[in-house]
Amino acid sequence: MNLSPLLAHPRLLIEVDLAPIAGTRFQPTGFPDLQAATYQTADGKDMLLVESAQSMANRLEAVCWDEADEKLVAALTGLPYVESTLPDGAKTNSLLEAHRLNSPYFVNAEGFDSIVQAVGFVKDSPFDRQKLVAALFKFDPGSLLHGIFLEKIGGVVRLPRALTAFIEASEVRVAASGGVKVDRVQPESGGDTTAYGKAAEGYGNVPFHRDEFTGHITAFFNLDLSLIAGFRLAPEARELLVALALFKIERFLATGLRLRTACDLVETARRVTRPGAGFTLPSAAELTKHLEGLLKTNAKHFADPRITSLRYSAEKAKGRKAAKEA
Repeated sequence: MNLSPLLAHPRLLIEVDLAPIAGTRFQPTGFPDLQAATYQTADGKDMLLVESAQSMANRLEAVCWDEADEKLVAALTGLPYVESTLPDGAKTNSLLEAHRLNSPYFVNAEGFDSIVQAVGFVKDSPFDRQKLVAALFKFDPGSLLHGIFLEKIGGVVRLPRALTAFIEASEVRVAASGGVKVDRVQPESGGDTTAYGKAAEGYGNVPFHRDEFTGHITAFFNLDLSLIAGFRLAPEARELLVALALFKIERFLATGLRLRTACDLVETARRVTRPGAGFTLPSAAELTKHLEGLLKTNAKHFADPRITSLRYSAEKAKGRKAAKEA
């Protein structure tokens, strides 16, 4: 498999039609002060945001991690990432943290200074973005795909997403329903003479409403090949980033479409809209085999050992907070 011809194009755009795996209703993402994110297009079409770009970035990272064995999925063995050990011995890593390397569990950890030095930020001096690119590819290539903002190092130490994804639905309608939380011990909870407590404390029968939706669901994936080319990495490194992005998309569509309890989806069709006719997406098996070779070829660019181990320091966190407040 050769992905080099694809790198000559500015974008790879993929659209994937989705549908509920059972029934017709689905539950979108929601926000405390907004509820479901509904909107209209310029021509008046009713739309709904099913999954946001920031949530999809986290999901595309999560499919690379084997939760049961607490390690990378087998196909990505040898891919660098950063790990931090917390005071109680638990561990977190740059694939699972929402802000990736800018997580406080890394920034306030012993050993993070090696990453800071590799990034090469110098206050009151022009920032060399190429050092940031090389450092991210060395320690955590996923940050090059999903974007980074290391504002705790410097306000200019940032890169946009190379891989952007979101899911939306068109021609949506509300499917309103409801239910009751049944209390078999104390059904009534309104008065002051209740034996146990009131509804606010979890007692009594509590009716509730619920809004789900119907509509045509589509997932969109946008791989910015121009941005990847602008990283000015070695050809084998650029090809790894493209292969890794395609692997994440394929694995998400195969294993990650249960977004919520009431939002379990299945793929029904897909289209490559750019570069268009003539380009066929490689299969998961082809990508897995190609990644194995690319991970070996890029070994000279990676951190050694592949997992950069840090140890969270409460003292360092307090010192940073005190310096910021001073």
